[in-house]
Amino acid sequence: MALPPTLQSLLRPDWAVNGSLAQVPLHELIARPSRPIRALVLDVDRTLLPRRQAHLPVSMRHWLEAARQQVPIQLLSNNPSRSRIGGVAEELGLPFTTSAGKPRRSALRRVLAELNVPPEHVALIGDRLFTDVIAGNRLGLFTVLVKPIDPQGEPCERDRLQKLELRLARWAGTTVRPTAG
Repeated sequence: MALPPTLQSLLRPDWAVNGSLAQVPLHELIARPSRPIRALVLDVDRTLLPRRQAHLPVSMRHWLEAARQQVPIQLLSNNPSRSRIGGVAEELGLPFTTSAGKPRRSALRRVLAELNVPPEHVALIGDRLFTDVIAGNRLGLFTVLVKPIDPQGEPCERDRLQKLELRLARWAGTTVRPTAG
């Protein structure tokens, strides 16, 4: 019988990147020798899009265009705005889910069923420990924590919410440090 995951393991991303999604080395992510990635699930708010903006920064667009040539991608957002999230998804030609309720698993399970890829070969990339990382870890995905982006599409070095989440994780016994791919 498998033991339930501990809070420490749920809060620990497989890869913490000291930069935005656009700075994730795509080849290192996808061609992992021990765990190749065959699909991506991406958070939207502050991972792909700056807060309160509906236009994708150029750096994100370039990264996504390269990624979608190699693996299927789905967008998964807790944001209830079908017009905002759907607009970006339509612009990119990607499937999407809004009101996901992360870290709950139900919406993510539906996305995994649509992808038809074993969870251990799917990466979930997002900027939040308590939603994105926990949701992915609960289902055995490869989790990647990135810095949230600012209005110019650059990594926020001092994001208060991510900083608070990292402090709470440390309090719970988990230290998250940027790691190599």
